[in-house]
Amino acid sequence: MTLNQISIFLENRPGQLAEITEELTEAEINIFALNIAEASEYGLIRIIVDDTDKAMSVLQENGFLATVSKVTSVGVSDKPGGLDAVAKIISAADINIEYMYSMIRQKDGLAYMIFKTADPEALEKALAAKGVF
Repeated sequence: MTLNQISIFLENRPGQLAEITEELTEAEINIFALNIAEASEYGLIRIIVDDTDKAMSVLQENGFLATVSKVTSVGVSDKPGGLDAVAKIISAADINIEYMYSMIRQKDGLAYMIFKTADPEALEKALAAKGVF
């Protein structure tokens, strides 16, 4: 399933995550997935939330630089080899994974992974052809 992901660019300093979570909490926005990456001076937080438009508004009103991009959520069997099966489908379709991370929620024995690719629709098509969706 294609989802909207918010990427927030910030200084690499203490308290930045708390500032973001406080604003989102006050706006009653729920975070389903979160990934933090860092460089020496700057950080990047990627989140998936229950209301992307509202979250973007809140973040921008509070001076955060944020963008929205498309990512793909894939249910992966939560057992040894689950991710391997999906990775092989993606590889066979010649789709490059730019990055990935996991979601907080699990359902029906599936762990949900977030994949960022150049073409989310091609990824969904390749996975659906193998019965993953």
